[in-house]
Amino acid sequence: MSPLRGDAPVGHLDGPSPTWRLDFDEAGAGGSPLLLVHGFTGGRADFADWIEPLAQLGHHVVVPDLRGHGATGGPDDPGGYSLELFATDLLALADDLGWNRFDLLGHSMGGFIAQQLIAERPERVSRLVLMDTTHGPVPGMDPEILELGIALAQSEGMQGLADVIDAFGASPLETAAARRIRETRPDLVALDRAKFLAAKPAMYATMGRLLVSGPDRLDRMAHVRAPTLVMVGEQDGPFLDGSRALARTIPGAELAVIPEAGHSPQREAPDAWWEAFSRFLAASTATG
Repeated sequence: MSPLRGDAPVGHLDGPSPTWRLDFDEAGAGGSPLLLVHGFTGGRADFADWIEPLAQLGHHVVVPDLRGHGATGGPDDPGGYSLELFATDLLALADDLGWNRFDLLGHSMGGFIAQQLIAERPERVSRLVLMDTTHGPVPGMDPEILELGIALAQSEGMQGLADVIDAFGASPLETAAARRIRETRPDLVALDRAKFLAAKPAMYATMGRLLVSGPDRLDRMAHVRAPTLVMVGEQDGPFLDGSRALARTIPGAELAVIPEAGHSPQREAPDAWWEAFSRFLAASTATG
């Protein structure tokens, strides 16, 4: 079996479906498998505060850096990124951990990947959590501005792109909740900058375009049979309608709109996020 442990060197694995070794954090080995998947230019640190609490609830929690992010690294070829490749990486990681089935949370772009994974391999997912994500292109993202950003990232690197964003533009994900975090948690501001700078420009190009103009997955979500929770911050405008549509479409899905939260409710409204997430895990376990 190929090593995919967090302390293994990164790089390609041989085989008919090449994958990328994922660096990850974990806790609670031997517990109920739970995989947490971060979003675009994010990283495993997005869930650092929750790994131990979830382990204490009886879960074996694994939080990887996706290919093109963080310590995992990734290809310099834009063709080395797709939802299918991300999903394949996660399944390879689950195989290495000995997980036949696992609970899966996907945040933002991680929710795109989670939808891809459960559509292709529904038998692998015990429970699904889609967090601040949507089923198709993200509304409110300007393709022309995105292409300018891609060109800058490819010519000047992610540092050059970050400097321009700082100087000229607010994020489309800007909310009162996000501003509050910036004002009160400078440590998280520094962490977010480090994650952004660690992202591969090739990943930024391919997945940025997919976020703006990728295919719609809503019809495929109608076939999901795993117990599902859809969570979204009440201020997360670009993802509210898509989250509601996912909750309506996935049979039996629960929708939790998190008060006073934007795109990262696990940070911005941690108590409400934890209550919704932990209650879902406990309730669906009891039902099962």
